[in-house]
Amino acid sequence: MSNILKFPSVKAKTPPKFGLKRVRRRKRENPDQLDLFVQRNATVLKLPAPALSPFEEALIHDEGGDAEKARELYSRAISEGDCTADAFCNLGVLESKEGHASAAFGCFKEALKRDQQHWETHYNLGNFYFDAQEYRPARVHFELAAELEPSFRNIYFNLGLTLTIAEDYQAAIDALSTYRELAPEAEGSHADDLLASLEASLAAQTPY
Repeated sequence: MSNILKFPSVKAKTPPKFGLKRVRRRKRENPDQLDLFVQRNATVLKLPAPALSPFEEALIHDEGGDAEKARELYSRAISEGDCTADAFCNLGVLESKEGHASAAFGCFKEALKRDQQHWETHYNLGNFYFDAQEYRPARVHFELAAELEPSFRNIYFNLGLTLTIAEDYQAAIDALSTYRELAPEAEGSHADDLLASLEASLAAQTPY
């Protein structure tokens, strides 16, 4: 009779998941940058930099660690209709980091009301449910996030952990292998122990 590896031996090798993801916007083009193709001796007009939107201002304060000002500006962005799904998502991240689970969940729900395909919110809800040990909805949201943004590697890692806990070993291997392919070598290697354990456990369950 084959020696089947028990789930706790796999779970013991499970590394911590990646955390929440705030929405970032693309940087604006620099209006002071010279056009390389302007005619020689042409007069180049320097236009004033455009004013930042409430969401952009909020993001600057958020990334700078000023949560109070960021919250104020995200709320203003929402009231002015400026990137409302993004603003609700980032408010949810702030609330979650401060331990306000109910408020965070409410923000994520509001973000999805504005944009059902908002992948950062699906990813963050996956983390939210994972931390609450509700692995079925966590899996659903991670899978939706992966469909919407297949290049964001952290989704596959967290999905792999969720599937490991659910004992869906082959699906976990597939998710972690995708993460391994997308991640740089140094970063991706921290999934190797879990992958090896999953593959050994799956092999032990396969009848000869």
